[in-house]
Amino acid sequence: MDSYKRLLLANKAWVHEKLTLSPGFFSDLAKEQKPEFLWIGCSDSRVPAEEITGTQPGEIFTHRNIANLVNHTDFNLLSVLSFAVEHLKVKHVIVCGHYGCGGVKAALSSHRYGVLDEWLRQIKDVYQANRDEISSLVSLDTQADRLVELNVHQQLRNLLKTNIIQKAWHQDARPILHGWAYSMSDGLLKSLCKIEPGSPIEEIYRFDF
Repeated sequence: MDSYKRLLLANKAWVHEKLTLSPGFFSDLAKEQKPEFLWIGCSDSRVPAEEITGTQPGEIFTHRNIANLVNHTDFNLLSVLSFAVEHLKVKHVIVCGHYGCGGVKAALSSHRYGVLDEWLRQIKDVYQANRDEISSLVSLDTQADRLVELNVHQQLRNLLKTNIIQKAWHQDARPILHGWAYSMSDGLLKSLCKIEPGSPIEEIYRFDF
């Protein structure tokens, strides 16, 4: 059987299971979405947000890209952020990296990856800003894992610089920003940092409302 056909069969089995447990599951789901969370994660196929958090469809609004970056020229990311914060009124924005991230490891190398090189440069910038700390670590894997964490911190700072987040903080005192890292070796999420609404923002990045 072709691999894609297995996906279609698995979908039918999933629908049957959901309807067996809750006959109104899909009719209720189709009415509207009211997620509390926006998840900005890596595109890695081994890090599915709903699966690793034990949540159901409709609970997490999701954006994924290579190495979970918040890039101010990425209108895809900004559109998702705007919709989640301004229209869905999410209470939490989670940036989740993962240990063993291929994008982070690629950024640590000098190999050329075509168009991906421009995307990875932001991670290289994070490395450069923390070069002494990272280079003091013994193994490449340890360096990469620390860069995963530092990259998550940087992406939260990038969120702070958007007028989308600052406006929501000013008007509604939400959302809370979270930085997490996922370990594929044991399946656990690690909370790295949390930024509450109203936290200080460097003056040059602050907007007047």
